Amino acid sequence: MLPVLAALSLPAAVHAEARHYWVGAVATRWNPVLNGLDPIHGTRYDAAQTTFPTLTYRRFTRGWKREILTGYDRAAGAGSIPGPLLRARVGQKVKVHFKNFDDVTGNEHSMHFHGVRYRPSSDGALIPGFSGPGGSVPPGKSFTYVLDATKPSAKGVWPYHDHSRSMEESIAGGMYGALSILGRHERAPDREFVVAFAPLGGFETINGRAFVGNTPVFEARLGERVQWDVMAMGSAHHTFHVHGHRWRDPDGTSVDTKTVGPAESFRIRWREDAPGTWLYHCHVEEHMMRGMIGLFRVKR
Repeated sequence: MLPVLAALSLPAAVHAEARHYWVGAVATRWNPVLNGLDPIHGTRYDAAQTTFPTLTYRRFTRGWKREILTGYDRAAGAGSIPGPLLRARVGQKVKVHFKNFDDVTGNEHSMHFHGVRYRPSSDGALIPGFSGPGGSVPPGKSFTYVLDATKPSAKGVWPYHDHSRSMEESIAGGMYGALSILGRHERAPDREFVVAFAPLGGFETINGRAFVGNTPVFEARLGERVQWDVMAMGSAHHTFHVHGHRWRDPDGTSVDTKTVGPAESFRIRWREDAPGTWLYHCHVEEHMMRGMIGLFRVKR
């Protein structure tokens, strides 16, 4: 299993300078069923049949000198599929420096961001005859997207994904991630988890993995503020459910299941009060049985 333990922090004050992220599209080989087992049905899988080449977004140090996995990416279950968790506050400018390291397919790639403001040059979508270099970045080349986290972006989580000519293939292979925006003076959560529902390699996956034992094991402690960032990619609708927990919708209704559609996203928060080991999953039963299920552990 893949436990994620680190607590998270984000400065309470909004700094005048921009937040910089260095991201690359990197070729890799991916296996949604790392341990080769669906423990609920007892089905075993051969890695030779479930492993395939793809590209993912990865975080780098400044100037793309070295690939890294930060503590909060690891804690959030992010950093590859889905890509790095990008975070900002209202009032901040975000500069995402993107480089295409695709030396396998030779495809152009890009990054398109939901939920924030930007000029057309930073849209990241290929529009023949209109879009600039940011909509179609060739292998070995780079582009910087300049984004503004404005008030309408607050208290939300938003997808980002490839929107180049190879968008459909890239998204199907896991090239997407989450952008989390806090309010100007909002307190950061103690734990932030990313749950990306998407089909991948013939399975229904959470963060590119299928079945308990492969999907992220999220962990929290009693009394902590927990935030779930939920998104869906692909063409299907999903329903997010955590056993033993409820939260309140903006209208005050108490709920324990929420629907998310293609490229939609939402965040939910609660103060943890239920110790034990719980399931979280998509409640479309066919999706759950094909892999969209994981564990959430709450310690005293």
